[in-house]
Amino acid sequence: MKILVTGAAGFIGAHTTLRLLRDGHEVVGLDNFNSYYDPQLKLDRVRWIESQGYRFPLRRLDLCDATGLQRLFAAVRPQVVIHLAAQAGVRYSLENPQAYLQSNLAGFLNVLEACRRQPPEHLVYASSSSVYGANQRVPYGVRDNTDHPLSLYAASKKANELMAHSYSHLYAIPCTGLRFFTVYGPWGRPDMSPVLFAQAICRGEPLKLFNHGQHQRDFTYIDDIVESLLRLLDQPPRGNPQWDRLQPDPASSMAPWRLFNIGGQRPVALKDYVSLLERLLGRKAQLELLPLQQGDVLDTCADASDLAQVTGFSPRVELAEGMRRFIDWYQSYYQPEIARARA
Repeated sequence: MKILVTGAAGFIGAHTTLRLLRDGHEVVGLDNFNSYYDPQLKLDRVRWIESQGYRFPLRRLDLCDATGLQRLFAAVRPQVVIHLAAQAGVRYSLENPQAYLQSNLAGFLNVLEACRRQPPEHLVYASSSSVYGANQRVPYGVRDNTDHPLSLYAASKKANELMAHSYSHLYAIPCTGLRFFTVYGPWGRPDMSPVLFAQAICRGEPLKLFNHGQHQRDFTYIDDIVESLLRLLDQPPRGNPQWDRLQPDPASSMAPWRLFNIGGQRPVALKDYVSLLERLLGRKAQLELLPLQQGDVLDTCADASDLAQVTGFSPRVELAEGMRRFIDWYQSYYQPEIARARA
């Protein structure tokens, strides 16, 4: 298939792009290479894809450029759109809320408008486990209430789900939203805990554990995210014939729209997660225990049974193995002298 991937130089985007190319799809990428974190990491992800023997057209374009996006869609005429570009980060949304308004709301609207004018067979877009917000019923099911987000980032992702539904209903665009749970692995974002924690441990700096380390997180290895996503690509929703207006199913619709959780389904306490990092790095962490931070949810755990039912696949990489792979990459990228010594 001809597939347009937004955020193709991002963490999930780069892994998804490489897998699509390996599977023989024609991929066109889009990324704005913004400065939320060092753009060099994005450039290096693209070089990593190329080092595997694959090249693909990658357009530098911001989602807020509605005209440029329309032109790209008209030129590419994608069969499938995988929308992964977004302003990420819960805590950054407390500092710079306008970035989320522009990228996650106005930008997503531009994607939907481009899909309206150049309809794909399937629009797959990234949502987040953050949408569950104040809900403390675990595991989180796609039919649980998500009306109480705890951060603007979470609210923007919830809004994306609603915006996609309206366009799916109005213009019959098949839309699948994916609620990702704490994705980690090689080439991960530097603002996420694997890189932040590994850096603090390696440098002997204080490692900040909010909520005194009592959080639990449902870590999901990047390969499991990509496998789940790809298994859904050729299964666009067609509308649920059993959908009842009097008892509406929040995860499906009379429109061709649906939601899935993608999570490891094995939550881990942050203190145990830190202990695993200590063993892999061979160093002790200097812990700084802090109160719960604004915007954070307490615990996350995915109920991914709908994903398993539709695709026959459930995330399977155990945290110990996934973190071993992450640390191998981390040391090769950030500490090449250690990686060379081990080799």
